[in-house]
Amino acid sequence: MTAVARMLLRRLLLFVPLVLGVILFVFVVMRFAPTDPALAAFEGGNATAEQLEAFREANGLNDPLPVRYLHFVIDLLHGDFGTSLITRQPVLDTIRTALPLTVQLTALGIVIALTVATLLGVTAAVFRDRWPDQLIRLVSLVGVAAPPFWVALLLIQWLAVGRGAFPTGGYVNPSEGLGPWLNALALPAISLALPVAAQMTRIIRTSVVEELDKDYVRTARGLGLPPLVVVGRNVLRNALVNPLTVLGLRIGYMLGGAVVIETMFALPGMGQNMIQAVGDGDIAKVQGFVLTIAIGFLLVNLVVDVLYLIANPRLRTAS
Repeated sequence: MTAVARMLLRRLLLFVPLVLGVILFVFVVMRFAPTDPALAAFEGGNATAEQLEAFREANGLNDPLPVRYLHFVIDLLHGDFGTSLITRQPVLDTIRTALPLTVQLTALGIVIALTVATLLGVTAAVFRDRWPDQLIRLVSLVGVAAPPFWVALLLIQWLAVGRGAFPTGGYVNPSEGLGPWLNALALPAISLALPVAAQMTRIIRTSVVEELDKDYVRTARGLGLPPLVVVGRNVLRNALVNPLTVLGLRIGYMLGGAVVIETMFALPGMGQNMIQAVGDGDIAKVQGFVLTIAIGFLLVNLVVDVLYLIANPRLRTAS
C-alpha cells in the first residue's frame, strides 16, 4: 500500500466518527429549538390540542430522544433526509435543487480568491519591504477586516445600482449561457472571495518570502536563471504547499458566508432556503441544510489533506 493510500485510509477512518459527531450535534441542537414542529405545520392556525397531539404522535415527535436519533441515522443511511412537516416534500429534493447553486458560487469564489491571492502574495514577496509590498499588505489588512456582507453592499451600490454593470440579484442557469451565468454570480462571488483573498495573500507572501531566503534560490540566481523562472518553476511550487493547509478552512468560511450572500442577492441556494426554513419553523429542512453544509466542509478538508500529502514530498515519504 502506497503512502498516499495509507494516509487516505487514516483520514477516512477519522472521517466516519467526525460525521457521526456532526449528525449527533445537529440532531440535538434541532431538538432543543424553540419552534414546535406541530404548531409550525399548522402555520399558526387554530388547531386544537387534540389535533396537535395526534400530529406529534403520527410523526414520532413523542418518541424518546434516543429512539428518534436512531431513526434519523437509519434514514440518513438510506439517503433519506426526512420530510418537511410544512410542505410535505422530501428535504432531499430541496437540497438537490439548491446545492448546485451554492457549489457554483463557492467554486467561483475560490477561483477568484486564489487567483488574486497568488498574484498579490507573490508580488509582495518579490518586492519585499518596497512600496508594492507595503501597499499590498495595507490593502490585504483592510480586506481581512471587511466582512462579506459589507463588501456585498458596497458592490451592489457601486456596480449594480450606481453603474448598472451587474444585476442586483437573481440567478441564471449555466445552460442559458456562460456569459449571463458569470454576470449573475460575479458580484456574489467577489463578495465571498475578497476577504478570503486578503487572508490568503498574507499567508502566500510569508511562505514565498521564506522560500526566497533558501540556499537553492540563491544558487539558481547565481547561475543566471531569470527571476521569472526561479519564482515560477521552483519557489511558487514549494511555497504553495503550506497555504494549501489553510485553504480547507477558508472554503468552510466561504460556505458559511454563502448563507448571507445568497440572501442578499436573492440566489435560491442552500443559504436562502435555510433562512426561509428558519423563518417558517421548518426544522426538518434546517436540519438537512445544516447537515449537508457540515458534511461538505468535512469532505473538503479531507480532499485538502490528501492534496497536501501529494504536494509535500517530505510528508509523503514520512508516511
